[in-house]
Amino acid sequence: MFLGLKIDVDTERGAREGVPRLLAALERHGARATFLFNVGPDRTGRALRLMLPGGGLPALPHYGWRTALQGVLLPAPDMGLRCADAMRVVREAGHEAGLRAWDHAAWRRHAAAADADWTTAQLERASARFTELFGEPARVHAAPGWQMNAHAWRLTQRLGFDYASDTRGTEPFVPIRHAEIIDCVQVPTTLPTLDELIGRDGVTAANAAERLLERSRDPLPTGHVYTLHAEVEGGSLLPTFETLLGGWRTAGYDLVALREVFGALDRRSLPRCAVDVGTLPGRSGTLALQSRPFLA
Repeated sequence: MFLGLKIDVDTERGAREGVPRLLAALERHGARATFLFNVGPDRTGRALRLMLPGGGLPALPHYGWRTALQGVLLPAPDMGLRCADAMRVVREAGHEAGLRAWDHAAWRRHAAAADADWTTAQLERASARFTELFGEPARVHAAPGWQMNAHAWRLTQRLGFDYASDTRGTEPFVPIRHAEIIDCVQVPTTLPTLDELIGRDGVTAANAAERLLERSRDPLPTGHVYTLHAEVEGGSLLPTFETLLGGWRTAGYDLVALREVFGALDRRSLPRCAVDVGTLPGRSGTLALQSRPFLA
């Protein structure tokens, strides 16, 4: 049974420091993963400030204050220019590389309500940069914050992605948005993230791995997908992630890139499911959620 690992890399610090740590951890546990890259400006400070109530700066030690101020008081570094080697090493190590965004902070803030021109410009620019970096187009897309709009759904088809992971849900599916079939399979995140768990219902950094292993004890028919962040699990919560990897191995999971989950699917038998906008416990705001099978 599969457990797909989806690793979001949003910042220069995540690419330079978190990615090497995660690569070493994955190697120790015989695991493979899909790394999704922000390929343009790293505006982390602005994104973090906007996501917090009242706009205050965060007390997040895994980012660090310099990273938290990027794009706010300091010039935003261009990750595609400054972190190209750190990105390419992922594929050289046998993992899958995919596209997250051109500017993940802008996408999280604007995408849900953005028009066609803005959405197209963001995704086409990101796709072009990815091709420059890796010598071939991206084959998987994962929207920052699980934020999508009607134009972005259509672009997952037009830009030629084999599959995407833009949603939260329970199993791979063919997405339908406002009765429009989107010909790009979704492989959704099925498990909660650490930031959604820690600080709620008695969960702390010390027991978060135990709680998450409990949530994944009963495998879904198509396996699970877990989303992590190079800046978090590749930083202060690396020991927690290593505990998860060991626990999943003991439970009998094959720890794989999303490509392997997608490759094992029979596309003819996949459910066609509506995509809704909703909320999840522990996460602020709304996001794209897998809903009921269409016309079921």
